[in-house]
Amino acid sequence: MLLAKKAADDEALLAEILSSSHVSDEIFGFHCQQAAEKLLKALLSQAGIGYPRTHNLRLLMDLLADFGQPLPADLAELDILTPYGTLFRYEDLPAEVELDRETLFKLVRSLHEFVEKRLS
Repeated sequence: MLLAKKAADDEALLAEILSSSHVSDEIFGFHCQQAAEKLLKALLSQAGIGYPRTHNLRLLMDLLADFGQPLPADLAELDILTPYGTLFRYEDLPAEVELDRETLFKLVRSLHEFVEKRLS
């Protein structure tokens, strides 16, 4: 599925820039959000569930749940990535926001593993 492949591309980039001080947290967060969005849309597509053009991960997660396809509890915080696909794409992170790249990368990896199992 093309969406899952594109998400894997974002994930490969994340692995490369995980420890890079040359890449901003906003860009790292953006690619986390993009990977998650594509993976959620892949699940929706596979289940035959239509979805709007959106970067709102909570909306996509709620659609899955509404159609009996909820995500596991360990992925419940996925929607914290939504601002990285919208607001922080064009603005700086507030000074008090500390991005934990390792944690976000693990969250995206967990979603990827869940989606892979569902798509196979």
